[in-house]
Amino acid sequence: MAFAPRGLTAQARDTAPGRRALRDSSRSLRDSVARLPGLTIIGTTEDRSRIPGSAQTLDRRTLTRARVFTTNEALRKVSGIVVRDEEGLGLRPNIGIRGLNPTRSAKVLLLEDGVPVALAPYGDNAAYYHPPIGRMERIEVLKGAGQILYGPQTIGGVINYITPGLPAVSSTSLRVAGGSNAFGSAQARVAAVQGDGGVVFDVGRFRSLGARENTASDVSDASAKFFLRLAPTQRLTAKANFFREGSQVTYSGLRESEWADNPRQNPFRNDRFDIQRLGGAIAHEWTAGHRRLVTTLYGHQIQRDWWRQSSNSSQRPNDAADPACGSIAALETGCGNEGRLRQYRIAGIEPRYAQPLVLGALAGELDAGLRLHREVQTRVQLNGAAHDSRSAGPAGNPGSGILEDNLRTTSALAGFVQARIGGLTWSVTPGLRVERITITRTNRRPLAGAPSGVGGETSLTEIIPGIGATLAPSARLTVFAGAHRGFAPPRNEDIISNTTGGVVELDPERSWNYEVGARWTSARGWNLDATVFRLDFENQVIPASVAGGAGATLTSAGRTLHQGVEFDLRGDLPALGGLTPFVQLATTWMPIARFEGERFAFIGTGGADVAGQVYAEQNAAESRTALRVTGNRLPYAPEVTVTATLGVRHRAGLDLSAEAVHVGRQFGDAANTSVLVPDGQQGPLAANTLWNLSANWTSAPLGVTVFATVKNVFDELVVVDRTRGLLPGMPRLLQLGLERSF
Repeated sequence: MAFAPRGLTAQARDTAPGRRALRDSSRSLRDSVARLPGLTIIGTTEDRSRIPGSAQTLDRRTLTRARVFTTNEALRKVSGIVVRDEEGLGLRPNIGIRGLNPTRSAKVLLLEDGVPVALAPYGDNAAYYHPPIGRMERIEVLKGAGQILYGPQTIGGVINYITPGLPAVSSTSLRVAGGSNAFGSAQARVAAVQGDGGVVFDVGRFRSLGARENTASDVSDASAKFFLRLAPTQRLTAKANFFREGSQVTYSGLRESEWADNPRQNPFRNDRFDIQRLGGAIAHEWTAGHRRLVTTLYGHQIQRDWWRQSSNSSQRPNDAADPACGSIAALETGCGNEGRLRQYRIAGIEPRYAQPLVLGALAGELDAGLRLHREVQTRVQLNGAAHDSRSAGPAGNPGSGILEDNLRTTSALAGFVQARIGGLTWSVTPGLRVERITITRTNRRPLAGAPSGVGGETSLTEIIPGIGATLAPSARLTVFAGAHRGFAPPRNEDIISNTTGGVVELDPERSWNYEVGARWTSARGWNLDATVFRLDFENQVIPASVAGGAGATLTSAGRTLHQGVEFDLRGDLPALGGLTPFVQLATTWMPIARFEGERFAFIGTGGADVAGQVYAEQNAAESRTALRVTGNRLPYAPEVTVTATLGVRHRAGLDLSAEAVHVGRQFGDAANTSVLVPDGQQGPLAANTLWNLSANWTSAPLGVTVFATVKNVFDELVVVDRTRGLLPGMPRLLQLGLERSF
């Protein structure tokens, strides 16, 4: 059934299908009351049939069967998603959807239990913090018109990480694992159920070396969720989380010469990244019949400090204008460093209301809500005089002192409404979102020619419409189509000048997104999703790099076009004796991901001469530093990606699987440079295929599961990133672990 109406007319209820729909609707409502308010954006498999667009869910069995090591591993199991590795541990994933640039996951809306988790989802939507995959129950991915209910990012998709809810009875579980690369992890979960409420505690610790020498991470994570039924129609939930990461990790990649010498080297062994996050949410749910009001109050505070001697491979030996730092050999004797210190405080309140709709012989549901949101960023750069400084050096020392002290705020008021109407086999879902955003920036450090206190303010209002439709010609098949406005606000620092307070002409990202697809479930339980998509951008902001790399200055890139096909398949093959083979496939073919219109790119210092020379040979009248990229493929948008899993389950509790992950050839810059340049920031990234193995054995009487995995079985050396220089993927990893439930 494509549409399970929450309210039916008397005429509809008198039919047998209508009576079944009413029973299904009541069951769905009871199930929703048992969930954490605001938790899901997709819901159950049955709920997917009503979603006006593409939607996939990675359930707990999929995640535990593969024993995913990182969030990157998990998300590659969903079509349309490209995840670029960085430090090798998935702590700062770079997630791209349908050809959008994956840098810092800035073009994706990340939620945990329905609440934003990015540093500052309006003013700096960057994934320097990311919740650990080990405590997630499942992952929802929404890419169609339905995402306008969540915002502000509606250009790519929404990823919602869902943590475990309150079980039916009290329970305890423990998971420990260890392996190569000094890997070790432990996680404990305790759920206590009492009367009309309960609590779930989750504590985890994770340590490992990274993908390069002189890199290592130590992560601690703790959360508590409280559930209380206040009355038959009211329920209160509260959640608190504490996260801390301390990593020896650099920002810079390698130059071509450094890669040739040792691709896993890291000369900046004194660099340090520390982040601490305290977050929470309180949700109140009120129900009356089929009406439902959920009000969520949320907020977090993040302190993120990164001390480093280099930000990218074109800065050698170090980042600062430090005349005492003459060579890489002097990194620990004559070179200073930089502290990029950031603090983020966000808070918001969001009521959401749902009720049935009855329009003559048609029935449906209305969803509407508001969001009031506030962000405050404090950004400081301190340059230390020594290689291991953790404070600013004396002001008289060249390259030392306080170089930046910024206060940046973003306030947002959003309203959204979506009405789903239809019959027993079809539905139409129009929706509208309105965002009003105000941005301020104040420079609290005097600059040459500009006193302290220089600042600016700007605001924008965006209307974001969308519409979707579903049709179910049979109980097992749903066809859907949709179109919606894509919108992403410009970052705070990109739109207001630090020296004059003037507004920079950098438009928001805007697009029209279209998709047509189908969802099918067979009688044997096979699930197939196929979607054709098109993202037509009026303006896309393309960061060729970050932290001062090639083309680091963000520009309004103008028109771009993304078009392709996604295909997801999951199911079991016929059993052979006690063995049941299973298959999982997620593949994307995106033949078009290109710059449209008259578009010119300015390539950074490391590759300006090479790129300029190539362009000058094509058209000598143009500048050697401005390269025409019209028709070029977008950076980090592979044409083909495939994640394929073949496994087998035995009724004795054994589960074995082999996974192949293929990522097609990519370009590392807008110029589509094929000639390598010395700093390594330009050039292609070769296609690669990595293999993973996993094995699980479960003893139900003992409540014990023993598991083993091998990641990157053949120890392939892969270039995963060039934005700041060459970065390698993770080497082969072997892991063993045990899980026990009490």
